[in-house]
Amino acid sequence: DFRVWEDGKPVEVRYFTRDPKQPVVVGFILDASNTARLYFKTYQEAITDLAFNLLPGDNQNRGFLASYSTEPDLLVSSTRDAEPIAEKIRKLKPGGGSSMLDAIYMACTKLFAVKGEPHEPKRVLIVIGDGHDNNSKVSLEQVLEAAQRAQVVIYAVSTVGYGFSHPEEQNLVRLAEETGGRVERPLQKIHTKVSGYLSTPSDEGNYAYKVGTGQYASELAGKLYKAILDITGDITHQYVLGYTPPTPFTDGKFRSIKVELNLKNTEARLRARKGYYPPLPAGG
Repeated sequence: DFRVWEDGKPVEVRYFTRDPKQPVVVGFILDASNTARLYFKTYQEAITDLAFNLLPGDNQNRGFLASYSTEPDLLVSSTRDAEPIAEKIRKLKPGGGSSMLDAIYMACTKLFAVKGEPHEPKRVLIVIGDGHDNNSKVSLEQVLEAAQRAQVVIYAVSTVGYGFSHPEEQNLVRLAEETGGRVERPLQKIHTKVSGYLSTPSDEGNYAYKVGTGQYASELAGKLYKAILDITGDITHQYVLGYTPPTPFTDGKFRSIKVELNLKNTEARLRARKGYYPPLPAGG
């Protein structure tokens, strides 16, 4: 059902699996900048639940936790236990500037030191933030290359609230789509099912939406829980396809990948990494 091309050349799929028990190395990166203050408490419990879902303690999965404000900060090193991650999340308080790109770059270059075949283990990064960055030293292009070289799939849980526009959220979209992940937006469009909203002017011409009913809290909890289930399902039930590259690894240049789903009359949406960098030769 799958067709694959590398640099425009068709290749034969020689390895195919979907093993929910396949080990995962997952990094959690939380926005702890000033822009996270509005919805930070809303997300704390949800991300804690996500950590326990992916690190139940009875498998080979490992995870780490980092945050970013003015500088990126590694809070919990690689562990199989979700409790230290949950404890740090509960104590984290936002404030300062935003260095999201530096945090992702740090994770991809220093925290995913994983050896082995590309399919073992999976490398996943979950970013919780709004995409805003005003203090990073690296560019979006450098971060994207680092993620592709580390063979990391990036997921994001956007904290952009309903009634706010945030152009930098597209940074999260690009990082996710280029690496085979996606962006969840649990705070968007809650108003379509919830009454009691009041719109009040906020800074820069945006409007903040506030509610005075318990229905909002209930609807938001449901949206967050669904986002967690969707990401967990994506990570634990991915198909892994492998093939022999059509040309030898000699130049180290980026190889583009195109994957198609050869099924008619289906609404399935396929997400796959857009390419990879060949491994460097020994001593390179």
